Amino acid sequence: MPKNSNIFTTIRTEGALLPPDLLQRISEGANIAGLTPESYHRPGEKLNEAINRSWNALQGAWASFKTAQERLPESDKGTTLTRERWLLPLFRELDYGRLQTANAVEIDGRSYAISHGWEHVPIHLVSYRLDLDKRTPGATGASSASPHSLLQVFLNRSDANLWGFLSNGYKLRILRDNMTMTRQAYAEFDLEAMMEGEVYSDFVLLWLLCHQSRVEGERPSDCWLEKWMKVAEEQGTRALDQLRDGVEAAITALGLGFIEHPANAELRDKLTDGRLNGQDYYRQLLRMVYRLLFLFVAEDRDLLLDPDADESTRDCYIHFYSTQRLRQMAESFKGIQHPDLFEALRLVMRLLSGEDFPLPRSELGEVCPFRGRFFREKA
Repeated sequence: MPKNSNIFTTIRTEGALLPPDLLQRISEGANIAGLTPESYHRPGEKLNEAINRSWNALQGAWASFKTAQERLPESDKGTTLTRERWLLPLFRELDYGRLQTANAVEIDGRSYAISHGWEHVPIHLVSYRLDLDKRTPGATGASSASPHSLLQVFLNRSDANLWGFLSNGYKLRILRDNMTMTRQAYAEFDLEAMMEGEVYSDFVLLWLLCHQSRVEGERPSDCWLEKWMKVAEEQGTRALDQLRDGVEAAITALGLGFIEHPANAELRDKLTDGRLNGQDYYRQLLRMVYRLLFLFVAEDRDLLLDPDADESTRDCYIHFYSTQRLRQMAESFKGIQHPDLFEALRLVMRLLSGEDFPLPRSELGEVCPFRGRFFREKA
């Protein structure tokens, strides 16, 4: 089981704006439109060569930026230094040219002082001394609201702007109009970790996602970022449809398996005489399926085990108790009627619920139709 399903070390996403699986496809150039040299206005040139040149140039700019910080007086807010030594060179390497400062825009009586812009794309650049998520009274670009909030609300209220960029030199975020506001949605690049750790592979994705060609278009909705977001939405819809079909099949398989198992005579009797109606039986099966799905995701993202657990403990769980093991066995072995795999699963669920709170017994009985062999290890 992988310890981290995220292949990027300095990139993270919030919300469903540009999900990790889409970013991975873009990074790998796997069956997705818009990744040709021509679409990046580089006909006859290999993209990896252009990206490598930008990387080399920006390593020098980063070193200059860090050196200048050491000489910066405490009284200096650091805004000019951040922009001139680092962020403007960064956007220049992304083919925006020399970014122009933007005038404050007023919408419904409120002024939005976004620092820069390129065509219909607001680009808010603030000092490395500012937190993107905190308001800093008196600070350029963060005095009335946090930099993130300022740009997000502007995008939400403006009819002429859809995507935007935000950075304090250490972090770079891609934002989009997000009217729900129930949860932040953005893609973030940890520039400091990327440059200090020389994580070139993550820089490749930054270049591919943030390049000027990704946000150009006659209308904001015509840009490649918008098209890629739609691709992610369509994939998500298909995934939900597939999940729905899978849940339905699992309920059918489990329901029949429990009923047909020789040891579950009491379950059959309760269904026959009406002590357990079909709808309640269905609800218990559905609950079990979704608990299994929760465990699948938690295991695959390495969120289930104590991070401090030693390797022998982790190996013991993975090889003898994990749902990953059950999934692998279900693909390899014919089903048999031994209940030990179900008991192992019940043990895991009981321990996750707390040792003092054993898993309540249900009408499903004591056995399970999982395919597999004898469960050989004890807890």
